[in-house]
Amino acid sequence: MISYIVRRVLYAIPILVGVNLITFLLFFGVASPRQMALQILGAKNTTEADIQTWLDEHGYGLPLLWNGEEPTVVGKATQTIFFTKTASLLWFDFGVSDQDRKSIGHEIVARMGPSLLIAVPMFVTAVLAEIAIALFIAFYRGTYVDTWGVIVAVAAMSISALFYIIGAQFVLGRLWNLVPISGYDTGIHAVKFTLLPILIGVVASLGSGIRYNRTIFLEEINRDYIRTARAKGLSETRVLFVHALKNAMIPILTSVVMSIPFLFMGNLLMENFFAIPGLGSYTIDAINARDFAIVRSMVFLGSVLYIVGQILTDISYTLVDPRVRLE
Repeated sequence: MISYIVRRVLYAIPILVGVNLITFLLFFGVASPRQMALQILGAKNTTEADIQTWLDEHGYGLPLLWNGEEPTVVGKATQTIFFTKTASLLWFDFGVSDQDRKSIGHEIVARMGPSLLIAVPMFVTAVLAEIAIALFIAFYRGTYVDTWGVIVAVAAMSISALFYIIGAQFVLGRLWNLVPISGYDTGIHAVKFTLLPILIGVVASLGSGIRYNRTIFLEEINRDYIRTARAKGLSETRVLFVHALKNAMIPILTSVVMSIPFLFMGNLLMENFFAIPGLGSYTIDAINARDFAIVRSMVFLGSVLYIVGQILTDISYTLVDPRVRLE
């Protein structure tokens, strides 16, 4: 297993470089370094000298990808904006923000708490509820419970998340005054601000989750080992909740474990609507401000977490199915 993990980590290096190159091309394909400097400095009373000084001080005075003025090939490739802004990411040196010069690493650590405070309860509650409801519907397959369960699930997944957010803010926050509409506080007072985003996140994900898990359970129920278990006289409850659930864990783990790394990245939509100072709102603010230093750092961190999630998924397969070997 160790050699497998080492090999996957080595494979990740060119993937991370490629992701950063695509991010770099997309970002500067929309706005040049000069336009980025002009937005950050402000168009009013900003001279060409101010822009050039800002570009030189922040490392954006170099060519984008190839420096033809350097005498050596190494110099042509390294004395560029892409190399100077990307190389340090490989050892997790995120540098400072282009806009306010604050440490990006410090901001990530500080904002990870609010993001996790919303994402973890939302994720755990949603996964448990989706599996439990899907098992219940599969248990009553072919009945009115199954039919109406599928209809409600399809209707729920067809409704936009914005409807849940705006509707819940109006009813629970404004009409009934049960929870704050938006905002955030530190310590124990943060809980009351997270209840509404967590509830909305769980409700919004139930439809697709129930449909996905129900399909998996129905596929397992029709396999030969389930017929053998029934032929041995096992109850339908034991067949479904013990044998079918255990063998359905690989596809469920694939979706669940792959989602865990993204819990650290925050929920872009939810944090933005509820004014939660997490990593999701940090990324949105950086995109709006054209802060390339933060954008490249968040994309790189997301790519690393995605690769970690893939490795954890492969390892989890060996835990639920002894026949799986990592070679």
